[in-house]
Amino acid sequence: MKTLEETLRTWEAVIGLEIHAELTSLQTKMFCGCKLEFGAPPNTHTCPVCLGMPGALPVPNRAAIESIVLAGLATNCEIEKHSMFYRKNYMYPDMAKNFQTTQGPIAFCMRGHLDLAVDGAAAKERVDLGDCAVGEQCGNVTRTEDGYVAHVGITRIHMEEDAGKMVHFGGDEGRIAGATHSLVDYNRAGTPLIELVTEPDLRTPAEARLFMQKLRQIYLALGISDCSMEEGSLRCDGNVSLRRRGETKFGTKTELKNMNSFKNLHDGLAYEICRQAEVLEEGGIIYQETRHWDPTMKCTIVMRVKETADDYRLFPEPDLAPYDLTDEFIEGVRAKLPELPDEKELRFQRDYGLTPYDARHLVEHRETADFFERSMECAGDDAAAFAKPLANRVNNDLLAYLNNHAEVTLDALPITPQRLVDLERLLADGSISTKQGKEVFAALLEKDCDPAVIVEERGMKQVSDSGEIEAVVDEVLAANPDKVEQYLGGKTGLLGFFVGQCMKATHGQGNPQLINEVIVRKLSERA
Repeated sequence: MKTLEETLRTWEAVIGLEIHAELTSLQTKMFCGCKLEFGAPPNTHTCPVCLGMPGALPVPNRAAIESIVLAGLATNCEIEKHSMFYRKNYMYPDMAKNFQTTQGPIAFCMRGHLDLAVDGAAAKERVDLGDCAVGEQCGNVTRTEDGYVAHVGITRIHMEEDAGKMVHFGGDEGRIAGATHSLVDYNRAGTPLIELVTEPDLRTPAEARLFMQKLRQIYLALGISDCSMEEGSLRCDGNVSLRRRGETKFGTKTELKNMNSFKNLHDGLAYEICRQAEVLEEGGIIYQETRHWDPTMKCTIVMRVKETADDYRLFPEPDLAPYDLTDEFIEGVRAKLPELPDEKELRFQRDYGLTPYDARHLVEHRETADFFERSMECAGDDAAAFAKPLANRVNNDLLAYLNNHAEVTLDALPITPQRLVDLERLLADGSISTKQGKEVFAALLEKDCDPAVIVEERGMKQVSDSGEIEAVVDEVLAANPDKVEQYLGGKTGLLGFFVGQCMKATHGQGNPQLINEVIVRKLSERA
């Protein structure tokens, strides 16, 4: 099988996403008063409505409607004032009433878009932009210095209720394949769920991953969902088809179901692109089907032949009246919009002088963005000078630690915004070296104390007294007259030797920058 890069040089991938998010911030289900609680004992939060008992009538959750309108406004959607719910045929046992209440062709939120900044390694997957100049628009992307910006359309965001949870026993890794029996937990059935459907505007697995990450940032900023992929409150289905480069007709698509991590979404799509290309190049046929990504086997597996719209047998929900959202309701929801990630990114550039790259990567994670902003407040008058080093420290060192310690939250660490600023002050005034700064930072992640205490305990404080440094330099030069002559004769590489000898004489506590400056000055005086 060819690599993704090799495949994409011949074939164009057409990708669309269906991203489901549970509205976990709500207290009750979509059409009944049952409590929403992840991890509750099985089947303890159910009632006649969410179990579909005869005669039980649904009552819509107003807060859920507000949440989906918030999501629509935050993703540049048009809010449809008139819409309705439908019954969708559902033949699986995790929905007791045998149908799912969902929206039809007209949803609460229609015709939106997000602009996706793609740079670094992710931009390299787009192999067809070699002739696209900076600032030039090529298809739905605009080339930038670092990569490109992709304009991704959103078909709709619709509201539906989630299904229950199947638990399989006797098989491998809890899957239905090979299981001896299955149990159903209906606690999740009826949970308010919003589904965002993109236009087929994505062209690489990296774009798909970045889109989902950006949407997660927006939902977290809105506070409508905890977006926990581990707990299933954020899930993604990826639709992908191939066509020869230069063609405009869509190929037959397959659907990858329930991608539960950003890596699985990327890797599953990448494999499926390469698989489809291999099948087509061998003269085979791609069938419209639903497939499962197996991260252990690193391949996709057929789950079932894909249903069509006719299989769902949609018809208007007779127990729910159509919705007519007023301008007053929509504007009331709009007034609740917080600062969104794109707005925060622009503010970081404007107020703190950060580069677009630094600002964008700061806002990728709400916790680290908030930590950076509180650090800037602690910096006070030094904020302008400290913005870049603080952003680097948060984006690189702090985030790397959190990524390597998934079980740790930022709030649980002893490091604080004030301590981070104090560390940068020690570096800025030459009290410690860059290498020592990394050591102090690592200690701050483990020890509940200020940077100055760590520096004192470990004897790190640099000697920056110019008189003391000059005396050390004089001693080193006097002890190495032959090396001085060689340096003056043009062997300038010996500068490192002199610095090393001075650092040794100061037991590693001399200010390297000051030592370097004094050595150069004294040697130039002898020339």
